[in-house]
Amino acid sequence: MKRFCLAALASSAVMAAAAPAAAQEAPYIDDRSDASQLVKSLYSAISRHEYARAWDYFGEDKPAKDFDSFVKGYEDTDRVTVITGPVSEEGAAGSRFFEVPVAIQAVGKDGSERMFGGCYSARLTQPQLQEPPFAPMHLVKGALKPGDGALIDLLPKSCGDAPVPSDQELALAKAKKTFAAAYEGICHNLDPTVSMGGWEPQSFEIRYKYSYETESDPERSVFLFQFPCGSGAYNTIEVFYAVDAYGETKPVTFAEPELDIRYENDDYQGKLKSMTIIGYRSTDQLVNSGYDAEKKTIYSYSKWRGIGDASSVGTWIFRDGAFSLVKYEADPTYDGEENLQTVLDFETGP
Repeated sequence: MKRFCLAALASSAVMAAAAPAAAQEAPYIDDRSDASQLVKSLYSAISRHEYARAWDYFGEDKPAKDFDSFVKGYEDTDRVTVITGPVSEEGAAGSRFFEVPVAIQAVGKDGSERMFGGCYSARLTQPQLQEPPFAPMHLVKGALKPGDGALIDLLPKSCGDAPVPSDQELALAKAKKTFAAAYEGICHNLDPTVSMGGWEPQSFEIRYKYSYETESDPERSVFLFQFPCGSGAYNTIEVFYAVDAYGETKPVTFAEPELDIRYENDDYQGKLKSMTIIGYRSTDQLVNSGYDAEKKTIYSYSKWRGIGDASSVGTWIFRDGAFSLVKYEADPTYDGEENLQTVLDFETGP
């Protein structure tokens, strides 16, 4: 049965502007861990003019009649930008086969640009069945056609017999890959597959219009994804990502008030003397948070200690394409009782 390796969706590469080649040396990528990375490794080698390495990414079915012909095919190419889409996978007779949607921008040594879109096929013989010498994952073939327009528009949504993924599946793949790259080593106490983008976050679709738009204007859409980032005895930490209709993937950040809290006799277990906002900060992590789809709000409830007598509660509402802080409450007293006080409130009418 085929399935989508959604974590294989690469974020769009930033196209390099014309500049001296020495200042734009392509990064060295030599990664056979998945089919998407294998394709990126191929074009890393081509961009660095390391043709023996590029040739070696193919198995017995080489892309040219001999190595010299292969090199000659790239003699006018300076560098290549590549993006990949969701990889489909299928098993057969002791091997795994992969289909990779690909779009590339080839920049010639004369500065000319050409665009291509298509598919690459890769194969991995089951490692546990192999004997020396070991055969790693390798490319079987590639078929690209020239095209015009934006690079992302030339990227096939799927290859082979795989069904076309939905917009939400594509957005999920982008969010997972971006989250894994940004928070590996930061988020803790999680399933280890999270660091590889393999954990399924909670996902939501938000439909909206800007305040200046009319009823006749079409609705806009953004996908919201909530990732776990850690947990303790009584709190969990979450990170949110948003992916818009253009595929732009951003972490959601949240404004929070900075509080100056004073206690009588300077005893934090005593009575509260004053609590004042002295500024605002931005955070990319919330505590014990969730999303209310009906109200289009994200809320958090941070316990300052286990029994929850000292705590803070925040509410952020989605409007005009972003989340705004509309209410914040805090109870800074460690007295065994819940006494939340409203610090700011733009949510409740007069």
